[in-house]
Amino acid sequence: MSDFTDLVSRAVNPTMTREERNAVYDVVKQALQRLQEREGQSPTDPRTALQQHLVEETIRDVELDIGRVLSMQKLERAFAAQDTGDGEAG
Repeated sequence: MSDFTDLVSRAVNPTMTREERNAVYDVVKQALQRLQEREGQSPTDPRTALQQHLVEETIRDVELDIGRVLSMQKLERAFAAQDTGDGEAG
């Protein structure tokens, strides 16, 4: 699944809106569903449930990573603003 995680991670980035990322995730879910249908997996097949769970888990992990990146960027901007403010005061 790490190759799949890498693929999803490359398809989205922190500059995308949540709606844009959700659109990518929807495409991933649709592609998985088509693949399962092509392989003849029924909706009740345990492998189907596992694959869907792994996709959801991957999306959650990617969203957490994006949240970390955005938080770090926000902190860096706050520190930069603070440093600029300290320079003007001194």
